[in-house]
Amino acid sequence: MASLPEEPVDIELEGSVVEAEDPPPEPAAEPDLVERERTGGELALYDPLVHYLAEVRRAPHLTREEEHGLAVLYREHEDRDAGARLILASLRVVVFIAMEYRQTGMPILDLIQEGNLGLLQSLKKFDPHRGIRLNTYASWWIRAYILRYILANWRLVRIGTTQAQRKLFYNLRKEQRRLEAQGFEAGPKLLAERLDVREKDVIEMDARLGAWDLPIDQPVRADSETSLGDLLPAPGDGADETLAKRQFADLFRRKLAEFAGALSERDRVILMERIVADPPRTLQEIGNKFKISRERARQLEARILKNLRVFLRESIPDLDAMGILPLPGDKKRGGWRPPSDRAS
Repeated sequence: MASLPEEPVDIELEGSVVEAEDPPPEPAAEPDLVERERTGGELALYDPLVHYLAEVRRAPHLTREEEHGLAVLYREHEDRDAGARLILASLRVVVFIAMEYRQTGMPILDLIQEGNLGLLQSLKKFDPHRGIRLNTYASWWIRAYILRYILANWRLVRIGTTQAQRKLFYNLRKEQRRLEAQGFEAGPKLLAERLDVREKDVIEMDARLGAWDLPIDQPVRADSETSLGDLLPAPGDGADETLAKRQFADLFRRKLAEFAGALSERDRVILMERIVADPPRTLQEIGNKFKISRERARQLEARILKNLRVFLRESIPDLDAMGILPLPGDKKRGGWRPPSDRAS
């Protein structure tokens, strides 16, 4: 993942200021549901998470036109009221992304808080004139902040100490779903091959993640039939991250097609059949196709990748921070694919 920005974000919401530069807080204890508030003269159980989710559901929606106007006000005139409205309308996205990581054992409210910092940072960087919705752009920052927090505060076993562990943490569940969607049985051996790690590491990480699985249909408390899932903002409310991924994937594909259109026929074949394809052609197959050596095919691939990185950085600013550019020196070329519009 690309390094996160160092500048603080300073957005005022309801009289309080949150700075994205502050260090992540220590994980708080899960709400014990013992705090009570008086409503209508009667005592009622109070759960901060339930209360927060209810507030998020009530946050107003913004049309594309409303969002664009507010974003212009914030970016060009530093209008804090406009910024606050944009943040409130995007809190649903933070909740959905945070819920993806509930199996890590971290308190959901802590994950949401960290995701909110990512949302604040994304607003500072957001350019409304690019034609991308804020939720699309913000989702990558939100996820980056949540993952950074989890890796820094894993309370069972400190993970992320090796490259293999980090790769597993970020990609294990995603690769399992991808293989199952393709009709394969996502066993440890196949996963280890696809992720280029040891089978033993796959088994250990799978056990860690599974041990913290929190059923979303579990009642929020013993005296209620309402589940956590019932309280989440509905995807139809406009917070569905799948839509954000689809919008960004469409933009990425357009830029990739634009880049490919300027290449020679040979370079275009290497790009599409070696770099983009899944599974990719081998260097030997590319060499045989164009009657060149395997080493020459590797050199051509490296040159195309270098030019592609430059083109994408110029065409889609902040793409590095989104963590999807092919990395220099990646020995497993087939491990990189353009962003997908499918749910990961």
